[in-house]
Amino acid sequence: MPRPSHTAVGTWSGGRFMHFGEPLDDARLEAVLRPGDGIATVLTADTYGAGEADALLGRALAGVPRDAFSLVGAIGHDFYEGERDGPRGFPRFTDPRQRGPDEYAGYVRMAVERSLERLGADALDVLLLHNPDRTGFTSPAVWEALAAVRDDGLAASLGVAPGPANGFTLDVIDCLERFGAQIDWAMLILNPLEPWPGELALAACERHGVEVIARVVDYGGLFWDDVLPGHAFAPRDHRSFRPEGWVERGRERMEAMRPVAERHGLTMLQLAAQWDLAHPAVACVAPTLIQEPSPPGASQAVKPVEAKRAELAATPAEVRLSAEEVAELRAIGDNAGSMTLKGASPEHEGEPRPDRWPLDAQLAELAGRWGIDPQRQLVRSAG
Repeated sequence: MPRPSHTAVGTWSGGRFMHFGEPLDDARLEAVLRPGDGIATVLTADTYGAGEADALLGRALAGVPRDAFSLVGAIGHDFYEGERDGPRGFPRFTDPRQRGPDEYAGYVRMAVERSLERLGADALDVLLLHNPDRTGFTSPAVWEALAAVRDDGLAASLGVAPGPANGFTLDVIDCLERFGAQIDWAMLILNPLEPWPGELALAACERHGVEVIARVVDYGGLFWDDVLPGHAFAPRDHRSFRPEGWVERGRERMEAMRPVAERHGLTMLQLAAQWDLAHPAVACVAPTLIQEPSPPGASQAVKPVEAKRAELAATPAEVRLSAEEVAELRAIGDNAGSMTLKGASPEHEGEPRPDRWPLDAQLAELAGRWGIDPQRQLVRSAG
C-alpha cells in the first residue's frame, strides 16, 4: 500500500469541521481533498463532524485508483456512545466511564470498520491513535487492539497523534519506548515559528524508526502570508485564544526569514515545509488549508484555498535548505517557554485530566535519559 508522501491535506481543512476559516461547500472541499495534482496523501479523523468528514472524504476518493494515494485515518474519541463535553469534545474511548481495558479491542475494531465504511475503503495506509489520554499512551491493551486490526489487514501501519494542543513530549517518547515495535508514524506540531516542544521528541522518533507527519506547518495561517496584523478572527475561531499580539510578533519574525525563502525560490509556506522536512525524522507535512474571511471593504481579494493547495503541491520533496539555514530559522522562530503545555507537566497540580497530568517519577527518569530538563524545558517562561 502507498506510504504517505511528503505533502498531505487533511479534512480539518476547508472550514467545515474545525470552525475556523470560510466553510467551503461540498464540491470545493471535495476538490481540495481529492488526491492528485501533486498531493498524494489525505488524512482524516473519525471524530471530525462525528463521521461527516470521513464521508465527505469518501466522496472525494470515489473513482481515484487506490494505488494512487495514501490514506491516513485516526480514531480515539468515542462519539458513538460518549456525550460531548462542550469545547472539550467527546471523551476518549479509554475513559473509564466509557469502558474498561477488556473492551478496548472491540471498540477499536468497530471504530476502524465504521470509518472505512464511510471512506469507501478496505484498509488505511496509516491508522493513528488520535489525541490519546494517559491510558492511550501507556496501555498495552490499547496497542494490542490497534495491532490486531493492523494484523487483520485493516491498516498497513500504526501511529500516534497527540493533541489537540501542543505538548505531550515525554508522553510520546514514553509511548515509543513502550510500543515502538508497533509504531511507524507520529504526528507532531512543528514549524519554524513553533519549533518547541515538538523538536524535543524528534530524536526519539529517529532512534525508534518512527516517521513524523508534521501538522500546523502554517503556524495558524501566518506562513500562507494572508493573516496580517489587525486580522479579524471570528468568535469561534480557535486562533483567537492565542496570546494577544501573536500575529504581529510572528510577522516580524517571518520578515527575518523571508530572505532565506527568496534565496531558494520558495514561498513562505514552502519554506516552513522545507524546514520541517530538513529534520531527518520528518517525512510528511500537513498544513491547514483554509480560506480566510474577506474583511468588509477590503481592496484585496483573499487567497483562495485552491491557490494554497497548488502552493503546497509545488513544495519540493528534496530539501534545499542547508544545516546553517535550518539553524538560522530555528533561532529566529525560537518559541521556547511561550505556552503552557499539555500532557505530563511539572506545572500540573491536582487530579489528572484527559489532556494533562502530573509528571511522575517514571517520566522524570525518562526525561533525564533523553537529556530533557522538565523544570526548564517543559514549562512556560515567566512573562
